[in-house]
Amino acid sequence: MASQEDVFKKLVAHCKEYGFVFPSSEIYDGLGAVYDYGQNGVELKNNIKKYWWDSMILLHENIVGIDAAIFMHPTTWKASGHVDAFNDPLIDNRDSKKRYRADVLIEEQLAKYDEKIDKEIEKAAKKFGDSFDAELYKNTNPRVQEHIAKREALHARYTKALNANDLVELKNIILDEGIVCPISGTRNWTDVRQFNLMFSTEMGSTADGAMKIFLRPETAQGIFVNFLNVQKTGRLKVPFGIAQIGKAFRNEIVARQFIFRMREFEQMEMQFFVRPGEELKWFEHWKQFRLKWHKALGLGDHKYRFHDHDKLAHYANAATDIEFEMPFGFKEVEGIHSRTDFDLSQHAKYSGKKIEYFDPELNKSYTPYVIETSIGVDRMFLSIMSAAYTEETLENGENRVVLKLPAVLAPVKACVMPLVKKDGLPEKAREIMNMLKFDFKCAYDEKDSIGKRYRRQDAIGTPFCVTIDHDTLNDNCVTVRHRDTMQQERVNIEQLHAMLADEVNMKKLFKKIVEE
Repeated sequence: MASQEDVFKKLVAHCKEYGFVFPSSEIYDGLGAVYDYGQNGVELKNNIKKYWWDSMILLHENIVGIDAAIFMHPTTWKASGHVDAFNDPLIDNRDSKKRYRADVLIEEQLAKYDEKIDKEIEKAAKKFGDSFDAELYKNTNPRVQEHIAKREALHARYTKALNANDLVELKNIILDEGIVCPISGTRNWTDVRQFNLMFSTEMGSTADGAMKIFLRPETAQGIFVNFLNVQKTGRLKVPFGIAQIGKAFRNEIVARQFIFRMREFEQMEMQFFVRPGEELKWFEHWKQFRLKWHKALGLGDHKYRFHDHDKLAHYANAATDIEFEMPFGFKEVEGIHSRTDFDLSQHAKYSGKKIEYFDPELNKSYTPYVIETSIGVDRMFLSIMSAAYTEETLENGENRVVLKLPAVLAPVKACVMPLVKKDGLPEKAREIMNMLKFDFKCAYDEKDSIGKRYRRQDAIGTPFCVTIDHDTLNDNCVTVRHRDTMQQERVNIEQLHAMLADEVNMKKLFKKIVEE
């Protein structure tokens, strides 16, 4: 595990050193779990958002976008249940004075049982070689069976406590499992308490006339309260979706793992409104569509899995996460939920307004059901960076760090480099730069040896380096170096634009997603 932790530390350092992610307000020693995106980070982030937005808006005639305000009328959060139920179960260790989420501590314990089971199987696989049957071993080996039984018993007990919101039982599980504080190493725990995650502030000019409002903890409610506005002005027929990208805020107590869990983060959400009774069919559809969207990036199909929820929100009738294998294990990147008619019904009840859809085919009005797809931009960013970060030892014994980012998402698409700073090469390089810059984010670099320049571009994930040498002035060709293979090819300047356009076009990914 240490090696993975090591890789993660290196990735965090790399993000800072190469202008991807900085700690917020760093000159004032930073602000916990808040981060700023640097010059390369913002380009990658914008490309992720574009990939998501266009996959929703361009590929579906029945999905439209909105951009709702961060501030909303406070009753919105009463209706949505956030005022009363948006809580985390927290527990303190009296010795280290550190606070933890009780559910996270128990989930980490479950993961430990999984690790023990995997280790036993790995050990046996080495011992028995090719003839080894992992499934048979898992079902018959007493030690593995013992681990599985303990894991299942804990899982059943945990799920029951979570669904019953039984805080006393959550503490008992932590005590019975002998879970210790990672810092103090002791079991000196307080009781488990609920803690609301919403940030509040005041709107209004006078102290007594001010209204308490909240920073939104999710972007979905902005879509729900605009359901009628969008449906009527867009003359949209069910089924249809509304998409939005925006900031959300949660006062996370256990904020860690870099940008995985932050207090200010960005979400890409699409709420898809369907006829009651058809929601599970659409739930299945969106599960498959969203997984294809992730896999199309080519980061490795084995890195994704679905994880069905142990605890369904009281209004949901199906929920699953798409998890990605981060350096610290499989973690949620996107959630797909069947939310029934809960949201629209609640807003109708609290606002006193009728929020229904008249279905001309059925000739009746009803409250549509909703399938939600919700993905964290920052988590998506982290999963892409984790998959892309590669350390290689080359044939000549040199090491290189390369970000093998999908070319369509890379912050810089090409770096234009004159071999030397004389003989008319910089002028020719500038001509090429001017030819490409309207369509592609390009860099220009003439400092240091060509090898050093290549390394710099590898470290930020630039897919192509274009070198102008003395032959260029005679044959009108440049040397294009490919980031992942480091192979070089001579390309005519006239074909350069078309070559780049083909390699960094999102259209390729979209075709992969829609091909059945």
